[in-house]
Amino acid sequence: MTVFLAIAALLTLLVVGWLMRALLRPATASQVSTQHLNISIYRDQLQALERDLARGAISAADYETTRDELQARLLDDTDTSEAAAPDGSAASPQAGRRSALVIAILVPLAAAGMYAWLGEPAAMDPAAAQVSANSQVEKMVEGLAARLKANPDDRKGWAMLARSYKVMGRLDEAEQAFLKAGDAINGDPELLVAYADLLAVRADHNIAGRPLELVQQALALDPKHPMGLMMAGVAAYRVGDFKTAVSYWERLLAILEPGSDDAKQIESNIAEARDRAAGPGAARTARPSASGTAPQPPQAAAAGAGAVTPEKINQMVEGLAARLKSQPDDLGGWARLARAYKVLGRLDESEQAYEKALKLVNSDPDLLTQYADLLATRAGNQLEGRPLELVNKALSLNARHPMALMMAGSAAFRRADYAVAIGHWEKALTVLERGSRDAALVAAEIADARAKLDAKRSAGSKP
Repeated sequence: MTVFLAIAALLTLLVVGWLMRALLRPATASQVSTQHLNISIYRDQLQALERDLARGAISAADYETTRDELQARLLDDTDTSEAAAPDGSAASPQAGRRSALVIAILVPLAAAGMYAWLGEPAAMDPAAAQVSANSQVEKMVEGLAARLKANPDDRKGWAMLARSYKVMGRLDEAEQAFLKAGDAINGDPELLVAYADLLAVRADHNIAGRPLELVQQALALDPKHPMGLMMAGVAAYRVGDFKTAVSYWERLLAILEPGSDDAKQIESNIAEARDRAAGPGAARTARPSASGTAPQPPQAAAAGAGAVTPEKINQMVEGLAARLKSQPDDLGGWARLARAYKVLGRLDESEQAYEKALKLVNSDPDLLTQYADLLATRAGNQLEGRPLELVNKALSLNARHPMALMMAGSAAFRRADYAVAIGHWEKALTVLERGSRDAALVAAEIADARAKLDAKRSAGSKP
């Protein structure tokens, strides 16, 4: 940025200097040239008049009359030029200096003003550029989400939104979007692995079960998928199937750039798995990890080039936080930052961000329930008090909000108000997708609440 400003200032000074030189240069040479030009013209006219007299074209009397007139005009022009010279020579430098001063002030100001109006100073600041890029990405994602609300049958659109949410760390929304994508992901190994990774992350990085099924489905479509091979190897390693882990990782190593950091990490993983496969008495070819578990897979190798790592996500969040310091009235930005902090586990900062977005939160049932969930988490999953107030406010804005209904039902269940809990949960079932995991959980909660309600009634009817 400093180099750019220095070059811009130098160019501006060169332009100002060139203009001032032209204005401050003396103008006497132009006056002398004008006098010489007038004399030359009159001399030519006198010579032409003499030639006419010699040819007899005019009489002597006409010749003398015309010659006298030319001489008089020549004297008049010479006198006028000489008289004007002192005034012009005195006024011209003064006017030139005034013009030069005006230009010296206005040109730099005009240049700076035009750049401030038409230029993009933030483009020279990497941090500001990153914030701008993050803001544009968020707007694009929110635009896609808004379009899908109007066109919910666009399964490919839901798949794209799911991947976007996953990259941004909005895991709950990513899973919901993957579910709405349905069969659209079944023919795409990239989407299958992304969904598997999401489910594994939400299950405390456990790949077994549904995540592994999705990985195997992806590898059936693309046997050389890097992330799929990495996850399959890790899953095999964790269940003690070291030979299978080596097989997957050797296939992965064959497609990585030789000598790269990722390739070296995979070679270390393979050596570790071979040692374990050989048994306790075998010589070690690689040092085991302190925890005795499989080495963590390199993220770049797993996700391929251009993967968004946790470090990059943190950079995006910090960029948003930096922008909000200069734009504290951006309530939507504070709400996004609060949600990002919550996903990252930075609960204190998340609560502070929600408080700064409170005017917006109070009018949005989604934000109200998210804030209530944060407060409940910080209170040891206790919903009573402020969290329940926020949930009830969300229900006053949207009586069929699924998350608010589920949370209100949980609060009622914990205070043994089973009938109210059942009412909330039954209403939630009407808006949840049939067959979804959330619907199954709510149905189980309803069954439990009904059993407890029956037991309570039975106990109350006994003498």
